[in-house]
Amino acid sequence: MITGGSSGIGLAAARQLHDGGARVAIAGRSQEKLDNAVDDLGGGIVAIRADMSSLDDLNRMREELQHAFGSLDILFANAGVALGTPLATTEEETYDTIMDANVKGVFFTVQAVLPLMREGGSIILNTSWLNQVGTPGRAVLSASKAAVRSFARTMSAELIDRKIRVNAVSPGSIETPIHRERTRPRKSFAPMRSGSAHRCRSGAWAGRRRSQPPSASLPATRRAICSVRRLSSTAADRSFDHVAQRQPL
Repeated sequence: MITGGSSGIGLAAARQLHDGGARVAIAGRSQEKLDNAVDDLGGGIVAIRADMSSLDDLNRMREELQHAFGSLDILFANAGVALGTPLATTEEETYDTIMDANVKGVFFTVQAVLPLMREGGSIILNTSWLNQVGTPGRAVLSASKAAVRSFARTMSAELIDRKIRVNAVSPGSIETPIHRERTRPRKSFAPMRSGSAHRCRSGAWAGRRRSQPPSASLPATRRAICSVRRLSSTAADRSFDHVAQRQPL
C-alpha cells in the first residue's frame, strides 16, 4: 500500500514494486491522477481515492484494502504536502494544511491499516532531510517532518512484539510534482540539487526486495543519487546519501 502513489516518489515506488511482481495499491486525492497512474503502471493496480487527513476516508480505504488483499506486507506512508512557511507571514490555514496532511495524515494512516498488517511486515514513513536541518521559510514543514521521524521511533517500539519494522526515510530535494506545483517562486529552491523520482526508485526498494546488502544505492558515474537502508526497529531513521547540498553562494 502506497499513499500519495499517483505521482512523484510514490508512483515511482509503485512501479518498482509492481514490476517486481508485488500486488500494489495506491491512494491519492485526485481521481484523475489515480486513473493516469493506473494507465501508466498497467493492470493489477488497486487505486483508492482518499484524503489521508480524513478519518472517514482512511476507514473506507482500509475496507477497500481488506476486500482487495485481505492483509498487507508493506505500507509506504508517502502522502504529504510541501508549502513555504515564512515565520512572519504564514497563516493559520497554511499551518493547518501542512500539519493535517503530514502529521495527522501519517499517524492515522498507520492506525487505519494496522489491523491488516501481517506479523513481520514493514511500515515506511517518508519524511525529509528538513527534519534535521534549520532552513529559512520552512519552519512548519520541517516541524511536520520531524514529527514523522519521531513517529517511526515510537511506533517501532510499540510494534516490536508483532515484529513489524517501522522506518523513516529522509530524502533530499527530489524533482516531483510536489515541487513543480508550488505557487512560490521556483528560484527559492535554487540552492538545492534535485534527483529524479524515477532514478531514485530502484535504490529505494532494492534493499527491501533483496534484503541484502543492508544498504542499497543507485550510483551514477560514481555518485549516489539516492540510498535507503533496511534498518532494525531500533534504528528507525537514516538520511538518504543524496540529501540536498548547498551550492556555493
